[in-house]
Amino acid sequence: MNTNFLRACKGEAVDHTPIWIMRQAGRYLPDYHKVRGKVTFLELCKTPELACEVTLQPVDILGVDAAILFSDILVTPEAMGMDLEFQEKRGPVLPHPVRSQADVDKLIVPDPTDKLGYVMDTIRLLRKELAQKVPLIGFCGAPFTLATYMIEGGSSKSFFETKKMMYAAPEIYANMMDKVTDSVISYLQAQAEAGAQALQVFDSWAGALALCDFEEFALPYVKRIINALKPAGVPLIYFANNGATLLEKTKTCGADVLGLDWRVQIEEAVKIIGPDIAVQGNLDPCALLLPEDKLEKRIQRILDGAKGAKGHIFNLGHGILPETPPEKAKFVVDTVHRLTAK
Repeated sequence: MNTNFLRACKGEAVDHTPIWIMRQAGRYLPDYHKVRGKVTFLELCKTPELACEVTLQPVDILGVDAAILFSDILVTPEAMGMDLEFQEKRGPVLPHPVRSQADVDKLIVPDPTDKLGYVMDTIRLLRKELAQKVPLIGFCGAPFTLATYMIEGGSSKSFFETKKMMYAAPEIYANMMDKVTDSVISYLQAQAEAGAQALQVFDSWAGALALCDFEEFALPYVKRIINALKPAGVPLIYFANNGATLLEKTKTCGADVLGLDWRVQIEEAVKIIGPDIAVQGNLDPCALLLPEDKLEKRIQRILDGAKGAKGHIFNLGHGILPETPPEKAKFVVDTVHRLTAK
């Protein structure tokens, strides 16, 4: 098996800088559309054989150094008892948002083997298929990011309802976050037990918070998750999107790897984070539209900037865009391997 990804997470020597791509199993691949055309998005997530198939596609097509489980962060709130819909042109919708203590009381902390057993089945299938290939990454949403969807009822630009609860009803917010955090912990523990070899916590909306609010309303719950998962013995990655202003705090979360978006120069991030934590990132997803010579220079700049880190996993600074030509993604993977081959 190609273990460069796992070794980089731990800061160990690698044969080349490993690379995987957030949302690598997804809409930019024609092969994905062939599978997705048969079922709804949630049906795809909940059908282990199909979820396994689309997870494997970028491993075989692009040659990435890790697979990431095909799923969605919002299966957690659904398992907690919330209704979940994916609507065309609107995205995820939770039609009965959490706005009161009574709403919080209705939420359950689910048994992941019961409510999310299809995810564990997918992981077990994938470990068999990936046995001689690459490691498998499991994942979940961070509590703050999950809470925004649960409180807003979907995506948001201002996060007004979330911040209103944080500021005006902090007890309700804390009660909700405790349930979300406990649910995430048990879910990730189940993923590790099923065979996930690394775990990433996605905090997609952390950048919406002021530093002081991140420290009070988001970070403590991330720390609880990471502390609880340490005994699982797998590398833990925390990715706070739009989090350049949060690095002084995110570096204290306890994760083995910090994911970086493209809004920060990677060498500056490494200086802030220090030599004891590996980094992941951080090419702008739109940079894949550059001519290949300019794209290669951009890749080299990131590789050079990451040299002071404990370890480096090359990735995009966020998910690959659906409009991206697959051959450009393949070019990035091949270029990273070529430029860093030992």
